[in-house]
Amino acid sequence: MKTAQQYEMPPREGFAVAHFLTVADIERSLRFYERVFGGRILSSGDANGAPGYIQLANTWLIVNVGGGPTPDKPAVSLKVLADPNQISSFMNIRVADIHACYTLWKGRGAEFLTPPLNKYGETRCYMRDPDGYIIEVGQSKPELEYG
Repeated sequence: MKTAQQYEMPPREGFAVAHFLTVADIERSLRFYERVFGGRILSSGDANGAPGYIQLANTWLIVNVGGGPTPDKPAVSLKVLADPNQISSFMNIRVADIHACYTLWKGRGAEFLTPPLNKYGETRCYMRDPDGYIIEVGQSKPELEYG
């Protein structure tokens, strides 16, 4: 019998992965990820510049309005995508049933670029969040092996 895994931030042992997104509106982004993916908002940030935190299954998103440079990263500034069609990275979500997720998330207001399409041993589709970030949703075919 498999025991349910407890995911925590910060973790009590090992490590956790969190993604940082620079967003135009913290509250809007938190509500999007809560509504579409069933995320759990852990913190909404504050007026002093603290970011928002949201848990999505075993991953955390940290959302903030950007800024910088700061003493710990003196040559780096964070800002929302200037052109959402020119990106250098995207979030990738793997699911057990892509068609069910597509229907559910589209019903919750997600805007997909395409329906699920077969490609390279998997089925995948892409959506955008409110700031234009690309989210790939994919389901591996049963015969695909990793490693």
